[in-house]
Amino acid sequence: MSEEILINVTPQETRVAVVEQGVVQDLHIERASSLGLVGNIYWGTVCRVLPGMQSAFVEIGLSRAAFLHVADVFECNIEGQEKPIQEVLHEGQQLMVQVLKEPIGTKGARLTTQISIAGRFLVYLPQQEHIGVSQRIEDEAEREALKNRLLTVLPEQRQGGYIMRTMSETATDDELRADIGYLQKVWLHIQEQAQRSNETGLVFKDVNLPKRILRDFVREDTQSIMVDSRETLQSLLEFAELYASSALSKLKHYQGDRPLFDLYQVEAEINRAMSRKVELKSGGYLIFDQTEAMTTVDVNTGGFVSGKNLADTIFKTNLEASQCIARQLRLRNLGGIIIVDFIDMEDESHREAVLDEFQRALAKDRARISVHGFSSLGLVEMTRKRTRESLAHLLCEPCPCCRGRGELKTAQTVCYEILRELLRHARQFSAKEYRVLASAKVISLLLEEESQSLANLSDFIGKPVSLQIEKEYAQESFDIVLM
Repeated sequence: MSEEILINVTPQETRVAVVEQGVVQDLHIERASSLGLVGNIYWGTVCRVLPGMQSAFVEIGLSRAAFLHVADVFECNIEGQEKPIQEVLHEGQQLMVQVLKEPIGTKGARLTTQISIAGRFLVYLPQQEHIGVSQRIEDEAEREALKNRLLTVLPEQRQGGYIMRTMSETATDDELRADIGYLQKVWLHIQEQAQRSNETGLVFKDVNLPKRILRDFVREDTQSIMVDSRETLQSLLEFAELYASSALSKLKHYQGDRPLFDLYQVEAEINRAMSRKVELKSGGYLIFDQTEAMTTVDVNTGGFVSGKNLADTIFKTNLEASQCIARQLRLRNLGGIIIVDFIDMEDESHREAVLDEFQRALAKDRARISVHGFSSLGLVEMTRKRTRESLAHLLCEPCPCCRGRGELKTAQTVCYEILRELLRHARQFSAKEYRVLASAKVISLLLEEESQSLANLSDFIGKPVSLQIEKEYAQESFDIVLM
């Protein structure tokens, strides 16, 4: 399948969309005010060791201390010898760490002391001697052949280990050697930077988003890489000449009158990816609900009635939903526990076919995914590795009116709250008059349907109650002023 990569650059943010057959399949956004941290290497100081949790907090110069678990401490896991974290780390200790996960919500960044440096075809492991192959390459014979091939191009006096990335399948021996040389130069630079300064802070910064896309995403079937910034294009051409020569001919400067993302309808796709409801072409729809602990996806037939019978309609809807859910997980960058509630299917062969289709669609995802099949309740349980904030958390914030609930109290409910609050105030304070400040809809209801209730309360407390519309107030907001 042909693929196009679109890179939209402004001084404030860089956005990248991967389009396949005219459909947006992947989306990445990096803002100048909050550049990505994954892959960055820091000189850190241990500020707290927690033996009970077998973890530590490390100060690396960010607003929050970062988190380091014993499983990610290289010195605790050498040659299968698992040492407790308190035997290896102590408060005040300085060490080199790398960011595994971005700070998400209230959680700080997650760290590792097992340094890895990504190239175009290889990942370099300077502290290990391990030779491995990407887990995405599943064929055992192919994995073994790639390992043997790498051993033939590695220098005799090699230091460190390597992992073959999926793109290494098509790499020439010269390209592998060039990647090895590049990675060793980067590691040498990191060591020099660390020796120059032993203060807490950044030692090595991974390449920016456009260069990461060039390094990690460009494949043989990538037709073109459209860039709407001349400066960024020049930077990418220089980078490609050194590290990704196959991408040179694909880099193009977009100079059209229409914005690049408008031309390929990416803006509309971003808006759909922030919506709770996603329409399917058949007439069915999906409902996405993202919570702190997990994401749930509900599949519904909606207006879809095609098929020989109800079972056939349900089966076709679930098949279409499988493709759409996999794509939405990538676009929205949803991670953690994900529960998919497909429409109930009685036919076991239908369930197996839907699960197979879902796993095929998920195979395009670069994030680590584990699918556990249908549970006894008919739900598909899965996990997707979370390394950065989801699209919704990056682009949106909780609604100040509903405070993230997704629902508002009705005007009638707010009216009754006001009546109760008036009674509470009358019992606590002595005033000549009570003035209610609220939204137009709430005040209108108090003047009309609830006017008798308000008059009865005024008689009961023996004080007049006046009403005032505040245009800036949300429906749930109100104040009672003592006059």
